Amino acid sequence: MDLAFSSITEIAAAIAARKISAVEALDAHLARIDRHNEALNAVVILDREGARKHARQADAALARGDVLGPLHGVPFTLKDAHDTAGIRTTAGFMPFADYVPKRDSPIVARLKAAGAVLLGKTNVATMLGDWQSDNPLFGRTGNPWDLLRTAGGSSGGAAAAVASGMTPFEVGTDMQDSIRLPAAFCGVYGLKPTERRVSLAGAFPNPGVAPRSVRLMSCVGPLARSAEDLSLIYRIIAGPDGADTDLPPVPVETMPKLELKSLRIAFTGGFSGFPVAAEISAALEKLAAQLASAGARVEEARLPKLDLHDDLAEGGKLIGMMLEAARPEAPERQTPVSRWFAALARRDRSILAWEHFFESCDALLCPVAMTTAFPHCKPGSPLEVDGKDESYWMLPAYGAVFNYSGHPALAFPCGQDSAGLPIGLQLVGRHWSEARLLSIAAAIASLAGGFHRPPGY
Repeated sequence: MDLAFSSITEIAAAIAARKISAVEALDAHLARIDRHNEALNAVVILDREGARKHARQADAALARGDVLGPLHGVPFTLKDAHDTAGIRTTAGFMPFADYVPKRDSPIVARLKAAGAVLLGKTNVATMLGDWQSDNPLFGRTGNPWDLLRTAGGSSGGAAAAVASGMTPFEVGTDMQDSIRLPAAFCGVYGLKPTERRVSLAGAFPNPGVAPRSVRLMSCVGPLARSAEDLSLIYRIIAGPDGADTDLPPVPVETMPKLELKSLRIAFTGGFSGFPVAAEISAALEKLAAQLASAGARVEEARLPKLDLHDDLAEGGKLIGMMLEAARPEAPERQTPVSRWFAALARRDRSILAWEHFFESCDALLCPVAMTTAFPHCKPGSPLEVDGKDESYWMLPAYGAVFNYSGHPALAFPCGQDSAGLPIGLQLVGRHWSEARLLSIAAAIASLAGGFHRPPGY
């Protein structure tokens, strides 16, 4: 059994059957970290002794006949943004360098209650504010497919750790493609759930206990090497938790069994005015043709009549307003409340337009980002796409559209480009349709190709 690249359920089943111990599962992943992390710089905070203590406790519990949950003894890492009791949470920001939360965030508590063993934290962009994972505290994370290229951001360390076998799963945050883009760049799966599906409580350092300002467009979701593993983690962390009052009691469903011939898929190789590499569009169109040949109803998407560039701009304004509210001192000119409500009304129109779109299909198949993983560069530098310089700030546009609308979206691997880099595509569905999206991703995995180990790992 290759523990480093086994599924979560395989690891948990092997521990439950006493074929391996939780300590052995932990040591296998620590060995991967010891072997590869110096070059990758994905895991930046390691709690080796604390993890071994909890793994031993998991083994002792099993010896007594106590099963802690579906993740009994399974090791994992977390993006360095979630509150973790007794372990630093820095968000790659110097003023938070020594911040040690007193308690776990609700999702961390749920994962531990399910039996998982936290072994460390993974690298991020400074304050989660870029699409490359680089910060003054820990430096930059490389892509396991090519160390000279970015793993993406802000959940880049998370995606690199999953792809390289350092951890079976991760939990990232996503305000503008920050789960899906790194997942695509590193060739793994990543889920941004419907807005307000997973708790945001404790999802960002808050040493001064300031009022929570980020209440829109930001989501918490899992990264893993299969849709089935995403589903397992998603079902553990989703739903009301008694801490985040914005979460409605919408049932968290399990993945239904789907056949390809039952699916209705709309696809588009790109949005009007949004750049995208030809190899990404070609991979998407090939997959759409394969789905049609397999019996799915596949049609080129008639997208909502929206100005998506304007949606991106409006999303940026909303983020700016939320960050303004988070400042310790009020700015000289505060945003009028009327402008906030006008911005919400503008957003409502886009949400309803997309909801109407999804009445006629199960999912939209589209790009995740305009390019595959690019060489490390200064943020804001033009990015080359098919020989043409494109704006750095358009990099996450395909994902950020669905942060603005709040719709669930899932990134999945679909082969490699001519440079040998992973191509990631995106499935998007109506609000609260995560279970169906996950099932679609699982159903098409054999056609798309699924996860592959990076060379040398």
